[in-house]
Amino acid sequence: MDLALMDPYGTNPGPIDGSVLYDQEKHVSSAVWDGQERGALRCHEHTSKLDQWTLTEKQIELVDQAGFGYLRLIPAISLDNPLISALVERWRRETNTFHLNVGEMTVTLKDVALLLGLAIDGEPVIGITHTTCNSVCERYLGRVPESSYTSGGMVKLSWLKEFFSYCPEDAPLEVIECHTRAYLLYLVGSTIFSTTTGNKVPVMYLPLFENFDLCGKYAWGSAALAFLYRALGNASLRSQSTISGCLTLLQCWSYFHLNIGRPKLNTDSMHDRFPLVLSWKGKQSGPTTNRDVVFYRKALDSLKSSDVEWLPYRNMDSTVIPEDIKSNLILGRSKTMLICFDKAERHLPNRCLRQYGMFQSIPEDVQRWERKSRGVDGGVDLSGKMESEINEWLERRFHIVEGDDGADESDYMQWYLRITRKFVGRPISLSSEFQRTNAGLREIARMADTFSTNGLDEEQVDLINSIRNIAHECLRDQVGGPYIVSATPQIEVGKRIRGKERVRRKGTGKRLRKDDPAQYIAASEDDQSQYCGATVRVEQLPLHHLHREEDHSQLCPVDNEVTGLDMINGDVEGENMQLCNADIGFDHSELSHEAGEEGNAELIHAVVKVDDTQLFEATGKINDSQLCDVMNEVKDSQFSDSAKVVDSQICDATNEVGDSELPHVTSESDRQASKVEAEVVLESSLETPQDIAQQSKCSVVV
Repeated sequence: MDLALMDPYGTNPGPIDGSVLYDQEKHVSSAVWDGQERGALRCHEHTSKLDQWTLTEKQIELVDQAGFGYLRLIPAISLDNPLISALVERWRRETNTFHLNVGEMTVTLKDVALLLGLAIDGEPVIGITHTTCNSVCERYLGRVPESSYTSGGMVKLSWLKEFFSYCPEDAPLEVIECHTRAYLLYLVGSTIFSTTTGNKVPVMYLPLFENFDLCGKYAWGSAALAFLYRALGNASLRSQSTISGCLTLLQCWSYFHLNIGRPKLNTDSMHDRFPLVLSWKGKQSGPTTNRDVVFYRKALDSLKSSDVEWLPYRNMDSTVIPEDIKSNLILGRSKTMLICFDKAERHLPNRCLRQYGMFQSIPEDVQRWERKSRGVDGGVDLSGKMESEINEWLERRFHIVEGDDGADESDYMQWYLRITRKFVGRPISLSSEFQRTNAGLREIARMADTFSTNGLDEEQVDLINSIRNIAHECLRDQVGGPYIVSATPQIEVGKRIRGKERVRRKGTGKRLRKDDPAQYIAASEDDQSQYCGATVRVEQLPLHHLHREEDHSQLCPVDNEVTGLDMINGDVEGENMQLCNADIGFDHSELSHEAGEEGNAELIHAVVKVDDTQLFEATGKINDSQLCDVMNEVKDSQFSDSAKVVDSQICDATNEVGDSELPHVTSESDRQASKVEAEVVLESSLETPQDIAQQSKCSVVV
């Protein structure tokens, strides 16, 4: 089906076809769309103290022999947490790719080989699990850590640095090897296998460092990519707030491929050193301050083809690439399984063929796979548990993807825009969307109410009535719109507000100027989640005496939650009246009621638009009509202390009300009686409807 027919206004964030991104509801982009911001992720990479290790020449030789000679050269690079967080919002673990509006992209095995200089071919990095550290550390490091330095099968990086960061030149070979193994464990634990624990590394890698020659035969680059894929997938879930893995690899990959957040480098050539991460070594210059997640999110949402570098390495000097790395770059196009102990992730280059200089065709469906965990038992050899994944890795050279020279990328993009998530952030704010939708519904309801059915057949009349009923039903359900929020920003969604904030307004004192707009808090799509809902109590709200014979009872408290914009909306059944626009967090000047020149009642906060056919039954039975759909029309978010009823006076509805009149202040005594003392209390818990009903005041729980 044509995309324009499925999404004629281009406002559906997607996916329209959920067959590929089947975990959309768990993804962070769904939370962001709903206004639930989580802010920048906490990025765990512990490279800042790597330069405090002093290695002897023999140690450097052993590190090179083990396959980590180039990784050792990579310095600590300052991480751009907001950039990484925005990239994570575009990562989809269903395909292990970034879903950008130009198509899918990913970090490939070729990127790992060129950026980190790690081997992408060799034996899978897998072994035996450990739940304790003592025996493993004693065997491979010659020392047992104290219990304060361990946690299950993990040891603190600080312990490794404290006892092994310096090795004497004349130390025996056995001591040198123990110190080197400790360095390698620290190196992988602070870079390619960094964990969200903050400062620990599993000791399960130590047995792989026993023989340095055999260690060099493992596919450490493939394991690093499997670890990063899993970390990206976990961080992309709406419930997560941290990310681990080789974030230096991720950030530098972005620098090479996307012209977003890319810093200006020093004058040194970008393509004369290896590994290529070193191209970003040194002090970086450029505007990087005041760039938050929202900044990068908007940049990715509006990404253009001109901002993408599909082939960033094509102009580099190939002579700087070591032969053992260069000879295996073909595996960058291998559709295979990447393995790092219990972490097995699919490498799908067929979804990103443009990164290899090929035309992108519609890829085949992704075969779902089970993401396993190593469990809690120690001494388990994961080779048996991961047998199918290992077999797929062993066949990696038989699954090199090839391009299709006849592929039509327009067909691909038409398909892709149906299955992808086009936007992460909302183009317009939730409050603006609500106001626009509400206005449209009202116009539809008005047209349906006034539409002449003369000459229409029964089916057409039923259709008009159906439209009318649906519109009015939607308007009744919208008790205001987006959430009324407190003015206290919260670091995490869901935390209750602590303490109390009181704002008092009294009827005595100077009045607000009509040309002085009241400033209130309106949460946009980017900051709504930083606010929590509050209990709003409007106390001691005297009512104007009605010039009528009936007794006047106080407005009853509302016992349902208000989930809407700062508006007033009367329930059709006449059970509730909900007062909003408490203007939380601002100390305004006193407000007062005065009589207008023509006798019109001046209302506080809003101009009330009254439907000709219905009035709200507030204090008694007023004939058969009810005041419904009472909406605040607040222009440009401004309040006026004496807004006048536009065009028609409320008393025009006398044929519905009978002899009753609206509140009208005509004397000094009435003005004194209309003094308002409102107290807005932000509390950490809501009062029950029963507690509120017992109060002799009007209370509103929002």
